[in-house]
Amino acid sequence: MPSRGPFPAGLRLAIVARSVSPLHGAGGLERHVGDLVRHLADRDVDVTLITRGADHPGGLAALSGPRITICQVPYVSFPLAGRRGTTVLDRSTAYPLFGYRAGRLAARLADEGRIDLVYGHGASALGYAMAHNRGPQTTPPLVFNPHGLEEFGGIDGAYGGRTAKRIGYAPLRSAVRYCARSADRVIATDRVLWPAIGAHLGVADEVIRLVPNAVDLRRADGLAGPRDGSQMRDRHGIGRDDVVLLSVGRLEHNKGFHVMADALASIADVPWRWVLVGEGSSRPVIERRLRRAGLLDRTTLVGTQDDAALHAWYEAATLFVHPTLYEGSSIVTLEAMAHRRAVVASLAGGLPDKVRDGQTGWLVAPGDAGALALALRRALTERIRLREMGLAGRALVEAEFSWTAATQSLVAVFAELLSEVRPS
Repeated sequence: MPSRGPFPAGLRLAIVARSVSPLHGAGGLERHVGDLVRHLADRDVDVTLITRGADHPGGLAALSGPRITICQVPYVSFPLAGRRGTTVLDRSTAYPLFGYRAGRLAARLADEGRIDLVYGHGASALGYAMAHNRGPQTTPPLVFNPHGLEEFGGIDGAYGGRTAKRIGYAPLRSAVRYCARSADRVIATDRVLWPAIGAHLGVADEVIRLVPNAVDLRRADGLAGPRDGSQMRDRHGIGRDDVVLLSVGRLEHNKGFHVMADALASIADVPWRWVLVGEGSSRPVIERRLRRAGLLDRTTLVGTQDDAALHAWYEAATLFVHPTLYEGSSIVTLEAMAHRRAVVASLAGGLPDKVRDGQTGWLVAPGDAGALALALRRALTERIRLREMGLAGRALVEAEFSWTAATQSLVAVFAELLSEVRPS
């Protein structure tokens, strides 16, 4: 069987993940895993995806392919744990249990000789890590991706002052540490994550490899272009020359949209409309702050959008703003940059790898509404630079954060491991 690049021909890979698009939601992790499966299958890899039961049955057909097998494992939420996969309690109870079951399925496939390597995402790999830890010489290699370390408070270990959240995440932190210490390689999705992975997970530096999260540029371009952006503006009564500040994400405390609301109150003298895409428990808080500042009528909260509408909003935007308190890689920021939009973002998580201050946008301290307001005012008074920054952002995504670049890095990690266990 032919292979492209350094990939061993006929590789059989198990990917274990709690959520994947389009079977589940459309968050950063979900989109990452869905794109990963498709792009690896395009590289002649036989992918067995082990995940929870589909929330959207139509997603099974959308993700199907001749080299893709989907195995669904029950995800049982406990009473009072809240919405599946979205609360601290659920993530520290149901999620590790799912990870044990899903990982055990991967171990059974390995015992049957049906897979050559396991790529685990977060605590989903727990069961396989346990099997691999007992017999690393007799089980296929484990590559582990902890993603943004949210359960550790992000890169800086900050929980936004929420002690209860730190305590609540303790079981999940233990599960993730166990997976990392059992793995043959641990993936850092951003350069700034490298030292944090060592510090939080206790793994040796030589085990870590850099493989960036990525966006599908061909798909992004196909979903929306300038015309779609103009039509979205028309649909919402926004003038062609009006300033649109776009933010995208779950409306939860850690995304910092309440900070954005406070910052906008400081620049009420500047013309703008804030468009916020997403839903979540913080929506009432955001609306109260905007109402108190007299700015609710200048804000459009459009809720959750499908992919076509989301990408049309990227095209409709003047500037993308990501005021998060802590972050992983931020796929939405990469998507905005793919659509040639300059960015104002927090100096958090992997964002500095993408938002190069003064080149592709501006960075501000997380949680600092005053600094965010100053950056927004500067951006909107230097609008001639926004186009240049947007073009620079697109070029950066093409060079470092496209799936072409990401799969090249990932296949090199897989090939390295397989050469160790199956020397040529």
